Amino acid sequence: MKGILLAGGTGSRLGPLTVATSKQLLPVYDQPLVHYPLSVLMLAGVGEVLLIGAPDQLPRFRALLGDGSHLGIRLEYAVQEEPRGIADALIVGADFVADEPVCLILGDNIFHSRDLAEVLRREAALLDGCVLFGHRVADPERFGVAVVDEEGVLVGIREKPADPPSDIAVTGLYMYSPEAVSYARRLRPSDRGELEITDVNRRFAAEGRARLAELGQDARWLDAGTPDALLDAGLLARSVFEREGVRIGDPAALARRLGLIGTSAAGGSR
Repeated sequence: MKGILLAGGTGSRLGPLTVATSKQLLPVYDQPLVHYPLSVLMLAGVGEVLLIGAPDQLPRFRALLGDGSHLGIRLEYAVQEEPRGIADALIVGADFVADEPVCLILGDNIFHSRDLAEVLRREAALLDGCVLFGHRVADPERFGVAVVDEEGVLVGIREKPADPPSDIAVTGLYMYSPEAVSYARRLRPSDRGELEITDVNRRFAAEGRARLAELGQDARWLDAGTPDALLDAGLLARSVFEREGVRIGDPAALARRLGLIGTSAAGGSR
């Protein structure tokens, strides 16, 4: 399975912090925000990652992450000239994905749970169509919401519904079979001029090939795209480190723990 990390967008909700830099380069406790979703991909067993960003920001991501060899992975980069929606990442990354399954994660999403790696790798092994990762929230009307039947089977997705059919928000983490790229290419832009990932997910759901995987009761999920959420993310990272001694957004420490690099490795091509 390959990975796509979408780090484009203008970060307008975080202005003025993002006037001169990408939101994914802002600090979250002791790590840049982009380290957190990258660590999730590594936990899922992804060894090849395509980072998609705005043309003026890619040099900064390259300076930070290099080719990934210092983490025991391979990193490539691609430009998204302007924000065109999440599904556009599948089109930008089409040649990279080729005919392999892909895990797509948004660059401002942070996940943590004790069994996250187990959940991700299990779902990757079961993948046939798409897997959406859901999390129960107190305010589902702010998110895309999973519609499930009486047996808990995913039958649809409703985007920011006034009357939510469930309290399960669809997070910014997705796994897809290779045909997701062709589905994205057939999309028509929404009223906002974007290619909506929800439309790709609905296509798989209509085929009966969409699974909903809940992250679990102890899981934490944050969309760190607002000042309050960015602060909450930093407090979460600090709290986990103080309680468990684990830096949840430190890909170098994770690479050592996973055996991707030696315990003394600290260099690499950047």
